[in-house]
Amino acid sequence: MIYPGIETALEENMSESKRRPLYYVVFVVTKYKSFEEAKAKAPEQIAAHIARSRELHQNGTLLMSGAFLNNPEEPLSTMAVLGSREAAEEYIHGDPFYINGMISKWYVREWANMFA
Repeated sequence: MIYPGIETALEENMSESKRRPLYYVVFVVTKYKSFEEAKAKAPEQIAAHIARSRELHQNGTLLMSGAFLNNPEEPLSTMAVLGSREAAEEYIHGDPFYINGMISKWYVREWANMFA
């Protein structure tokens, strides 16, 4: 087991996802050109971001999250899926990248679950 508790949280989140008709997706555009640049310039913020995201995922608040693959034409961008607008707002406002001014743009969009 790589991350203790994640399998249980994932199973619970998957069961919940079959019933939930609406999610809130946080889209983030960072001030970095790539993940490699972010790792080189902000390793402490990345570690804090990952630790916080794991904790939120384990408690069921953060359903999924990740970075989009590097695209040389665009800055490093990420997304996170949460169950409420309030959780999405709390997620972004508590993120180390947001707190430290490392985000150039972010927004929240509602996303419909076609399997609900």
